[in-house]
Amino acid sequence: MHRRLFLCACLALAGCATVPPPRALTPAETALGELEPLYAATAGREAIVISVPSNGCTAKADFAFYVERKGQAVTVAFARRKLDACRSFATGRTELAFTWAELGLAPRSPIFLLNPLVAWTGPGV
Repeated sequence: MHRRLFLCACLALAGCATVPPPRALTPAETALGELEPLYAATAGREAIVISVPSNGCTAKADFAFYVERKGQAVTVAFARRKLDACRSFATGRTELAFTWAELGLAPRSPIFLLNPLVAWTGPGV
């Protein structure tokens, strides 16, 4: 009787165990791990505006950018220099504008953005 109970318990526990989903590489595990995940990026007339995670203290000075030109292809990448150490109950986001002149590019230049894009799911979610 004890063997049946033990076997039933094992089967019940085994039924709860599932195969973990395939693990996606996080940006930190890729070659571009230092690039900040962006919620959005918009190329406007005067500037490129990026939306980034923030705990309330993120400023434009906390970011660096890198522009690389290879022929007609221009790539742009944004990286965080300083972590946002503010304490907040809910995570947020902020928008930062980098003018075309700051980036050293002609307005309306076609560019390739290297940063990964992630979904904004709202504060605290």
